[in-house]
Amino acid sequence: MLKLNLGCGHDKRTGFINVDSQAACQPDQVVDLERFPWPWADGSVDEIVMSHVLEHLGADTDTYLAIIKELYRVCAPDARVTITVPHPRSDNYLADPTHVRPITAMGLQMFNQELNRQSIQEGGSSTPLGIYLNVDWALESSDVKILEPWASRFNGGQLTEDDITLAVQNFYNVIGDCTFVMRIRKPAFAG
Repeated sequence: MLKLNLGCGHDKRTGFINVDSQAACQPDQVVDLERFPWPWADGSVDEIVMSHVLEHLGADTDTYLAIIKELYRVCAPDARVTITVPHPRSDNYLADPTHVRPITAMGLQMFNQELNRQSIQEGGSSTPLGIYLNVDWALESSDVKILEPWASRFNGGQLTEDDITLAVQNFYNVIGDCTFVMRIRKPAFAG
């Protein structure tokens, strides 16, 4: 089974096929992730890493959704997909003109068919993208990098997780990066 480091840039990872659209990065494979289909077979990938990549892709909604479908297509059942992105309320996200869309836990969970079905039953307004696109993954974990001065105050016990959550809702530059780990569900959730 394959492991892919998609959009690797100069961050090459041992044990992975390092993939980028720019030959100047000297990846193992040059692939434009916005052109379909991707060159890997259905269900052939055990693990995908996308570090500071997804926020650059799919300015057009149809292209973004096609990327999600390709991620799902190439992944084996129970494959792990790790996505690291800048928090949308950080200068790292806002300053880069090549960032085309914010990536959030809530947005990624729109491809979880179990949550899609719950939302439908509860009369929720979330678009059930997992069902519509026939993709399904579960958010296994999410982690954030708290920026200074918030990190020191949090680590020193002066701020609680609730304090950080409130700060994120009201201030910029509280969180730098977010890392989301998804597990691919094949067959899709049947509940």
